Amino acid sequence: MKQKVSLVLSGGGARGIAHIGVIEELEKQGFEISSIAGTSMGALVGGVYALGKMEEYKEWLYTLDKFKVFNLVDFTLSSQGLIKGDKVLNKMKEFIPDAKIEELSIHYAAVAADIMNKKEVVFRKGSVFEAIRASMAIPTVFTPVKTKNGLLVDGGIINNIPLNHVKREKDDLLIAVNVNADVPVDKPAVSKKEEKNNRSVYQEKIREFYQQLHLSSSDNKEEKLGYFDLINKTIAMMTYHIGQANLKNHPPDILMEISHEACSTFDFYRAKELVSMGRHAAQKSLKKYEGETIGSQAEH
Repeated sequence: MKQKVSLVLSGGGARGIAHIGVIEELEKQGFEISSIAGTSMGALVGGVYALGKMEEYKEWLYTLDKFKVFNLVDFTLSSQGLIKGDKVLNKMKEFIPDAKIEELSIHYAAVAADIMNKKEVVFRKGSVFEAIRASMAIPTVFTPVKTKNGLLVDGGIINNIPLNHVKREKDDLLIAVNVNADVPVDKPAVSKKEEKNNRSVYQEKIREFYQQLHLSSSDNKEEKLGYFDLINKTIAMMTYHIGQANLKNHPPDILMEISHEACSTFDFYRAKELVSMGRHAAQKSLKKYEGETIGSQAEH
């Protein structure tokens, strides 16, 4: 009988692609994922997996390069965010069918934050896509999702590692994947030439976007880039500390960690590398857990 796993996936922008590698490794080692709770990118990967379409999603990610990703970014002049986020989800709908959460084969929950009513919103029923869209609405970056009485943004500002919302089963393993971990980057070494080629084009385009809006002078490019980075770093610090508190209050059986320095928020063109990092992190964590379990049994 397979060991059941209740899996919790954090948000973290493109770093969340590493969740795919974690899930693949868990399945490879014979675990059965019976439930998933996720925030932001964790909600996206978890939802795609629950829909049974993770392989198709991964293969699509592998086709993306810098320019294809930028073409999926629908800039807006809205004061509520720079990007609508509709293009990428509509593109995914071409090969990933939507479904009701309550009709999925595994338990699924996605977390968003209602900034009008100052509360956490947990999607356990209704449209998978609507849940994902709300959960990944990064403040000031993606436009928020309006509801009848509220305004939903990325759940990471209130619960980036939603350990308290995953459905548990008797004798399951609670596994959390944190892609905002304060740990060294653990990946194969790359040459300086490869690092140069990997520099993101998105930040260059965002510079141009800010220039068009006259948010800073044209002769101070570093300041414009710094403004956008400041938003990301501020949100990242907030979600990091909230995540650490949740890990302390709801300690998982296994914690898998990906460094917050693994890549930038929008480096989706590095999908293959990130999937590999997730797989590697899962292998190390599972091996460590197995060793600790055997050691504990030997003591008794």
